[in-house]
Amino acid sequence: MGSESIVYDVIGREYAQYRRPDERIAAAIEAALGDACSVANVGAGTGSYEPLDREVVAVEPSGIMLAQRPAGAARAVQASAENLPFDDASFDACLAILTVHHWADWRAGIAEMLRVARRRVVVLTWDPHHSGFWLYRDYFPDALELDRRIFPLVEDLAQELGGADIRVVPVPHDCTDGFFGAYWRRPDAYLDDGVRSAISTFSRLHNVEERIDTLRRDIESGIWAERNAGVPALRELDTGYRLVVAQRMYDDREEAPVPRMGGV
Repeated sequence: MGSESIVYDVIGREYAQYRRPDERIAAAIEAALGDACSVANVGAGTGSYEPLDREVVAVEPSGIMLAQRPAGAARAVQASAENLPFDDASFDACLAILTVHHWADWRAGIAEMLRVARRRVVVLTWDPHHSGFWLYRDYFPDALELDRRIFPLVEDLAQELGGADIRVVPVPHDCTDGFFGAYWRRPDAYLDDGVRSAISTFSRLHNVEERIDTLRRDIESGIWAERNAGVPALRELDTGYRLVVAQRMYDDREEAPVPRMGGV
């Protein structure tokens, strides 16, 4: 099923509790999808950011993640991004949310999204050129090195997509989606085992508890506040997340085929 299935079969058991879609990020994704009526959500996980007012089919390799999809969620198929079980031009749009870096072959996955999408492809990802934020700088510099290795360059993504618009996605100070950069103004959150269990980056690092203990001491002593004096005044922060949006050429006179899919 691919490397993303292995990762989330290990860390994804309480994923839905901590990874709840943020309405401001959702609005940016909705805007990027434009007028697409049908959407394939590739690497869909538990269903975060799936549009409620469009026809959606989810693709997810991990059975554990699929089991956490809520009642009433979109139809889902267990499959990998590199081998989408759909006919050509089956959907108006393909969507991939913070998942490309988990794919065994991201270029093959992008090629599959291009094959399946008639109008546009939308990818939410992280920019390896970004310097990160205080959690990388002061506690997990190896996480920055890791993320820079596993995340494709946004320019490379745009090139594979045949040209794309790259949009900054600032993270709100009270972001409800617990990805790595979500708690930049709430350092105490990273002390929570459950929070970290829903962030794949921590599963790839060594000596996590030791460094979390250092963060705990720095919060209690006031060192964190001294180092990050301007952070509590900010309402949002660019921590490197980007939307890559590609328009597709299609003939609007042609009727889209009915998606071919398996069940789960």
